[in-house]
Amino acid sequence: MSYKKEKVFSLLGENFSGKSNQDLKAQFNEVLADGMHGIGFSPYEEGQEPGDQITEEQIRRRMEIIKPYTKWVRSFSCTDGNEHIPVIAHEHGIKTLVGAWLGTDEEKNEREIESLIELAKAGHVDIAAVGNEVMYRKDLTQDELLGFIQRVKKEIPDIPVGYVDAYYEFENRPAIADACDVILANCYPYWEGCHIDYAFVYMKDMFHRAQKAGKGKKVIISEAGWPNKGETFHGAEPSEENAMKYFINTQLWSQSDDIEVFYFSSFDESWKTGAEGDVGAYWGLWDKDENLKY
Repeated sequence: MSYKKEKVFSLLGENFSGKSNQDLKAQFNEVLADGMHGIGFSPYEEGQEPGDQITEEQIRRRMEIIKPYTKWVRSFSCTDGNEHIPVIAHEHGIKTLVGAWLGTDEEKNEREIESLIELAKAGHVDIAAVGNEVMYRKDLTQDELLGFIQRVKKEIPDIPVGYVDAYYEFENRPAIADACDVILANCYPYWEGCHIDYAFVYMKDMFHRAQKAGKGKKVIISEAGWPNKGETFHGAEPSEENAMKYFINTQLWSQSDDIEVFYFSSFDESWKTGAEGDVGAYWGLWDKDENLKY
């Protein structure tokens, strides 16, 4: 076993007792420098929100910031400028998990699906994600979602196609798990009120439950993260220390067990406070001004 691998196993799952904030920051930066499997790409600058047109310039600037640290990026939409994200990522040698955002707007859904298919046929999609938490939000029926998944699979048969949702949705909806080539599971101990001391063990359980629902299919953690500011959610407390602890354990586990994780998220985005409250603005590893937080 290599020195690096030994170090990973010696640190994995620790509770960080007795470590100062400075010690945590040093370890955070060491783990970040080793690189992530993947990260959610946050394109929206201050004052922007989904529906606004984003520019190639802002995508290129942010891609330059994250490219030393990740092998993959995940995008969440294929319209309003988001379609440039996978193209620019591939220019930088970064692989892409490309998402079509589905909701209640039928016309927008059509544009998203057509753009995803077009990007895939042009060679810019390594994994296609048809929808994000659509079942959780109840924006579509299960049959409507399955129709979109089957349509995309038919159009791009050589590219893995999946759907992103909370890990338990795949347990509750086996038809969706069966339709996917790959299970894309969001795992958030924070949103289930889990104390940071137990969050790592709980995330592993979420992953194993998604594996069981997938019946042998590959499971990728499409989102996992911890906010550094905001109100406490039951037992889950946002703080700098907790955000660093969660990041460190997630990345060391990803390395040690070869778990494919897309960390959420790259940059803080203020528009998210509308849906999530004050914590929504503080999920990034970089702040809204593109400065590394820790």
